[in-house]
Amino acid sequence: MWGTDSKGTLLKPEDRADEKKIDVPTPFADLQTALGLEATPDGSAAVSIKSVSCGPTDTAWILQDGRCFVGGENKQGQAGVGHKNPVLKPTQITLPSEKPGTAVKTVAMGSNFSAFVDAAGDLYTAGFGGSNFSGSGYLGHGDGESYLEPKLVESLVQDGCTVDQVEVGEAHITVLTTEGEVLTAGAGSYGRLGNFETIDQLYLEPVEILTQGVTQIAGGKSFTLALTNEGVLYGWGRNHKGQLGTGLGLAVDMYAMEPVPSPIEADELLGRKVIKVTAGHSHAACITESGELFYWGMALYLEPVRVNELLNTHVVDVVCGQDYTLVVDKEGKMYSFGNGKNGALGQGSVKQLNQAAVMEALQDKKVTYVSAGWKHAACLVQDL
Repeated sequence: MWGTDSKGTLLKPEDRADEKKIDVPTPFADLQTALGLEATPDGSAAVSIKSVSCGPTDTAWILQDGRCFVGGENKQGQAGVGHKNPVLKPTQITLPSEKPGTAVKTVAMGSNFSAFVDAAGDLYTAGFGGSNFSGSGYLGHGDGESYLEPKLVESLVQDGCTVDQVEVGEAHITVLTTEGEVLTAGAGSYGRLGNFETIDQLYLEPVEILTQGVTQIAGGKSFTLALTNEGVLYGWGRNHKGQLGTGLGLAVDMYAMEPVPSPIEADELLGRKVIKVTAGHSHAACITESGELFYWGMALYLEPVRVNELLNTHVVDVVCGQDYTLVVDKEGKMYSFGNGKNGALGQGSVKQLNQAAVMEALQDKKVTYVSAGWKHAACLVQDL
């Protein structure tokens, strides 16, 4: 892990526990100790991490056995541990279930609330539910209330919806079902919900244009992207920094938005099939079938542009944080570029990279998984 620690977002060695910023990837071989777990009696390894979800100010670690640990600022109770105090050390969360110890499959950490999906595809949300001022219905429970522990979104169970992916923004939630349907709830301002209305939704409702064929969703602070099985990208929500990638228009206006999913029809993507999309605070990126990388937003580019310095590199994974991007190629090498004042570039004292550069600290590793929060990041590696 590396970047800026927000009261528990980073796992740090004991001799660096007081440091707020770790600007190079720092390994953790002893995950049991890092997560505060007791060693097994025979000394065998009992803990291996399946995935990490870095949010704006919080982190979730999911183990191979389905246990989930969280840490971070937790200002709105989004960690789901029953209070709003900082979670300084990784703390296990418990999902309410008829079967104790329900395995967590995936987590989306947000600045105000978070979402947890269990192995059965049921959705649970925790944190701030919204207000009259900021919009309501973030958690999708139908009541607009806030909850300090994960609560099952019962309406999806009643409707027979199984969740495949979930993304949370500042004030809205987006769900992709196993049937390829997109659902949204929360604040309707800036067209976040994709239904042409600006009214709030207390329940998760279908995005009418995207009722089937969606294979992936990605979400930023106040916008959402969707990828179809035909390789077509759609974007909706706020667009004041060009984060939707839909081109010119009012994209330089602070009130710019797309109230319904609009196709991203950039000239540079013509004839190319997109296979992966990701989003950060106010920018996004995608990978094509041939391993090319494109990105847009941050008030730099209003539609996708190719990252030419990686033209001869086959890209297989990409994640976006707050004005920085992390890239993994098919050999498992990691690259970073963008703003690194918070240490999230993982390049030591380098604070700005206008071109993608190999992350030197991971030269002898193969990166197998990566996650980016707004100011911190994490990856899983194998030794070469």
